[in-house]
Amino acid sequence: MEVRFRNAAAEDMPALQKALEQLSADLGDTHHGTEADLLRAGFGDDPIFGAILAEAGPPSAARMVGVSVFTPLFSTMRGAAGVYVSDLWVSEDMRGQKLGQRLLKAVLEEGQRRWQARFLKLNVYDISADSRRFYERLGFAPVTSETEMKLDEAGCAALRGER
Repeated sequence: MEVRFRNAAAEDMPALQKALEQLSADLGDTHHGTEADLLRAGFGDDPIFGAILAEAGPPSAARMVGVSVFTPLFSTMRGAAGVYVSDLWVSEDMRGQKLGQRLLKAVLEEGQRRWQARFLKLNVYDISADSRRFYERLGFAPVTSETEMKLDEAGCAALRGER
């Protein structure tokens, strides 16, 4: 089956939202984002993410079979831009067909075009052994010298001096 890749557009939000909800469900996670969140963050005056869609079937009746959401990042140590892949989803019926690898390649190419990106970075859930094996087969390696740290909304409010 032929698969086509393209950048997401504002009119793709219902399908993108559905794919991201399915990704959350596959991971046993709660999905909080909405179509409005995606529109505002990805397609407003200053977009902060991009998305590559993978579609199968005839263009007039295309079905989304994969998606990757990504943002730019810059490493001062590397002196280079990179791409952070926040979400990678492939429909269950398309798994095992190298679609995830092709999506990551499309993201890297888009990152090179937009920001001259030279590397990819992502996180993988500890409970997702299959995903980790997939990334390791592609050459991703765990970064053992770093610990991911995050400040949640309450912590951000406290940092701003809010109650």
